[in-house]
Amino acid sequence: MGLLSEGIEQVTAFALPLSIGCDGRSLCTTREVLVRWKSNWKDKFHQVYVNGKFAGVTADTESRQMMVQLPTSFSASVRIEVFAVAGYETDIDFSSDLESSKGDSGRVKISLLREQKLPAKSRAEIYFDNGTGQIDMANPINDEMLRIWPMREDKAGFGMSGFGLSDFGHDWSAATGFGKGCFGIGQFGCDADLFEWLSGQLSEGVYKFAIKIFDENGRESTAIQTEEVVVIPSAKGAERLTVFAYDSVENKLELKIEN
Repeated sequence: MGLLSEGIEQVTAFALPLSIGCDGRSLCTTREVLVRWKSNWKDKFHQVYVNGKFAGVTADTESRQMMVQLPTSFSASVRIEVFAVAGYETDIDFSSDLESSKGDSGRVKISLLREQKLPAKSRAEIYFDNGTGQIDMANPINDEMLRIWPMREDKAGFGMSGFGLSDFGHDWSAATGFGKGCFGIGQFGCDADLFEWLSGQLSEGVYKFAIKIFDENGRESTAIQTEEVVVIPSAKGAERLTVFAYDSVENKLELKIEN
């Protein structure tokens, strides 16, 4: 059945105070919060996820609140989600199902399939346009060349298949894998291995990236460019909300955000 988001609304989080001062002000911690919500589900348990990670599950089907810990961050908002699950799925971590819906963090991930045709000692350089529309191919953004293959050159082999069909000295077998990679990305029936690179924090904008592969003799491949990537960083989290003004006639409350 999986995660159910329909019928759940008014998810709110309250920081738990460490103490109350003599002036009535509370000293709050950003690490623990009480999450509350409303749900139309009467026969389901509820799971809470923080930034796409499993944080806990309710003890029964009637609970509509839970205490969770948050990461300490003053540069990005924290995303809290509540889902309903069936009783037999209470302890299942569905974080992988939420991966595609993670909030944009201002970083870009580039993935490359480690194919057998890539040289054993190949390395990569990443380039980008810095939002200008023109990729700067003279200045890579990675500090040093990126190693494509692991330290042990575990390309296909082990004498399991046709010798001479792959690179010299390597026979062709079940791709890179043996269950070590991502099934369904490589050739049919073979799991594949991915090379992944994550950029630094980028400002809001539209970017294009390119990658080149170099062998150990310095020969380089043709640059492969990505499509345009839209980057929308998460909003900066508010350190504290205070009441700035209240209009009793209009019944309007104005809050002040302190960063």
